[in-house]
Amino acid sequence: MNDTIVAIATAHGIGSISIVRLSGERALEIASKISKKKELIPRYATFTKLYNHKDEFLDEAIVIYFKAPFSFTGEDIVEFQIHGGFSVSEILLDELVNLGARLAQAGEFSKRACLNGKMTPLKALNIQDLIVSKSALAAKVIARNMRGDLGDLLEKIRTDLVKTLAFVETSIDYADDDLPPDLLEQISLMCQDNAKILREIYTISQSKKGLIEGFKIAIVGKPNVGKSSLLNALLSYKRAIVSDIAGTTRDTIEENFKLGSYLLRIIDTAGIRESKDKIEQIGVELSKKSLKDADIILAVFDSSRKEDKEDLEIYNLLQDSDKKVFWILNKTDLCEVFENSQNIDFIRLSAQNDINLLKEELEKYLNSFDAEDTMVSSLELINSCKIASEDISRARDLLKESSLELFAFELNLAIGELSKFTKDFERDEILDEMFSNFCLGK
Repeated sequence: MNDTIVAIATAHGIGSISIVRLSGERALEIASKISKKKELIPRYATFTKLYNHKDEFLDEAIVIYFKAPFSFTGEDIVEFQIHGGFSVSEILLDELVNLGARLAQAGEFSKRACLNGKMTPLKALNIQDLIVSKSALAAKVIARNMRGDLGDLLEKIRTDLVKTLAFVETSIDYADDDLPPDLLEQISLMCQDNAKILREIYTISQSKKGLIEGFKIAIVGKPNVGKSSLLNALLSYKRAIVSDIAGTTRDTIEENFKLGSYLLRIIDTAGIRESKDKIEQIGVELSKKSLKDADIILAVFDSSRKEDKEDLEIYNLLQDSDKKVFWILNKTDLCEVFENSQNIDFIRLSAQNDINLLKEELEKYLNSFDAEDTMVSSLELINSCKIASEDISRARDLLKESSLELFAFELNLAIGELSKFTKDFERDEILDEMFSNFCLGK
């Protein structure tokens, strides 16, 4: 924490402006050396020239000084707004390191903000999730969490548990005095209610992860039903080889595309059928794995061919699926001979001509997600809600058996899970793990 750290805070690439950020005890000193400014007024934008240690001109910049504790990290911060591009920002970064700063680790600025009490770990995770959110609806959910609603709810639950734990641990010291039955009932109800809230948050968040991460869509069907043509139509360019020869696609093909305000990742899979070809067998296994990983499945059938056992295998594979399945009858521009023995309500289309109906149905389904429920975007917090809910439920069961020591142990575990996000950490190694996937300069 005594080091002065530096990182490029803007995305790498060609652009009009790059921002390089310094944070730490020597930030102002280093900024004064490179800008030759004896004084930088806090929160004022200063236009100046920058020079290296050989007194050679580097660039013109706008320099802003944020004096501790009134900064993002709670430390002295200096930000350099320079011309964009790879070279200028890298040269400035090297020069700042030569003057005594060190390169920041991923997420280190946010980590310092947490350690200095400028934000909670939960807010830091929400900021990172907002940066990488894949849809407007995801951004809305995360913004609501940043407002503090979720943090307040988790802190209330943690406070309830801490108060209960303090009382129970005191009671353990006076084991000769039985706890009043009405008080035991109140504690039991508190555990039941809070475990239920956390379990609901976990369930809702798990089911709607696609809003945050982007939905995964798998295209499945027997060989040569037009899966690759459908992929190309959704992407609006020819990504996959289209051929009359069955089994052209041997491996999965994955691409991103935008539908409305949603970013979707679509996977074209190998045709599912029995085959003695070892390479094709591997492709079929990858196809089945893609079904498990997907949020949405496009099951494609060929209207110009008679229904056969390979079609029935696709039916059987998907009939018990917990994923959203869109049943598609393709090649409707050709002579139709498909029997539809399963009475499926198909979306009828020709991937070669027009798939607007499918796009409309997909977008309608995505828009149906209600973002007003309390949900979390961070995978770490989703898992912690699940673990804490299970800990509290076990504690409640132990309370019924009057096992107060074990009850206290389980409650401690639950408090530990929630405390990761509702109060400052004292263990740096957990923060290191949490922020290791953050952007540099964030």
